[in-house]
Amino acid sequence: MPADTLLAPAAYETKGHLPDLENKAARPEGAPVRSALDELSAAFAAFKETNDSRIGQIEGRLGTDVLTEEKLARIDAALDAARTRLDRITLEQARPPLGQPGPRIDATAQEHKAAFDLYVRAGESAGLKRLESKALSAGSGPDGGYLVPDTIERTVLTRLAAVSPIRAIATVQQISGAQYKRAVSVGAPVTGWAAETAARPQTDAPALSEIAFPAMELYAMPAATQTLLDDSVVDLDAWLSAEVETAFAEQEGGAFVSGNGSSRPRGFLSYDTIANSAWVPGKLGFVATGAAGAFPSSNPADVLFDLVYGLRAAYRQNAGFVMNRRTQSAIRKFKDTEGNYLWQPPLAAGQPATLLGFPVTEAEAMPDLAKDSLSVAFGDFRRGYLVVDRTGMRVLRDPYSAKPYVLFYTTKRVGGGVQDFDAIKLLKFS
Repeated sequence: MPADTLLAPAAYETKGHLPDLENKAARPEGAPVRSALDELSAAFAAFKETNDSRIGQIEGRLGTDVLTEEKLARIDAALDAARTRLDRITLEQARPPLGQPGPRIDATAQEHKAAFDLYVRAGESAGLKRLESKALSAGSGPDGGYLVPDTIERTVLTRLAAVSPIRAIATVQQISGAQYKRAVSVGAPVTGWAAETAARPQTDAPALSEIAFPAMELYAMPAATQTLLDDSVVDLDAWLSAEVETAFAEQEGGAFVSGNGSSRPRGFLSYDTIANSAWVPGKLGFVATGAAGAFPSSNPADVLFDLVYGLRAAYRQNAGFVMNRRTQSAIRKFKDTEGNYLWQPPLAAGQPATLLGFPVTEAEAMPDLAKDSLSVAFGDFRRGYLVVDRTGMRVLRDPYSAKPYVLFYTTKRVGGGVQDFDAIKLLKFS
């Protein structure tokens, strides 16, 4: 599919799916953000200038100069570093502040918080045992750990939504049981038109299938010194939230992409795939690049257009790309027939980079370019992928295994999987 046939302004469909940052209450501002944006803009300008020079050398049939290639690689690395710095500053300013007083809580919640604080600092569990016995909570005690206060769980989930890339673009469902089940249609919708007083014609029964999303155990084990625990000024709720956030986000990031579905959530790349032209429910459709482990040498951007238009228009309005930074680096060099770069850096803090006008989510768990790899995904992940959080995060205090440190075995249950197989398409490098 020639790229020049798809460059009408409507083809980019940029408006409907970009985040409305103007209405966010806590939009990151200030000198650090402006400096990071300026640095990113300057790096991209230098990248375009050097890449244009490289393309000119190729078109002049002179071959690319080694120095030009080395310069482009250095600028590309600087561009990645500038983007990382901007993301870090944006995240630090947007995430809930540690240690800041939260909303008022009721007497029961205050009692739970006080009992939990005593357990974390001194290992005294009588208060938590009394509370969980009163609430008829199952699975508590020395073996299973104790429920953390709701304030800690809410803080961790809020912070995970900001740092876990697939969670940030997926639908998130909280549950209280071991798994979440939903019925999905595996055929065409059973619908029809009828006049107000006319008889309704009989329709076929809908073809339904049940999908289950079990919640798997995810754990982290932060360590603290006794000096830290004895310091009454230290906000232990904030400390624990910050410690488990990074560990949980890293584990989730890999599981939501390629998890096996048995001991961890099922990642979208672990499902069966099929050529998009022959797509059937229950499988994810892919578009092949026509080159093993690479983009085509001629008109490489055409396959990205094929991927975009392989997704139905109903999903395309809220769609975005998912790839890792190395794949993104390769795509940065692509232009349309008018010489415009298809990849563009974010225009403001908190906004994503865009490709063909669609937001790009950077997920390091996505595979690098290789033969038969599925290194680029495109779709409406809000409709396509479901993250399941079971309420109740637990902590077990262990002062013995790593003396002189105290370990806190912290667990939560999370699941995930594809809920709409037509909403996500993949680019296969074969």
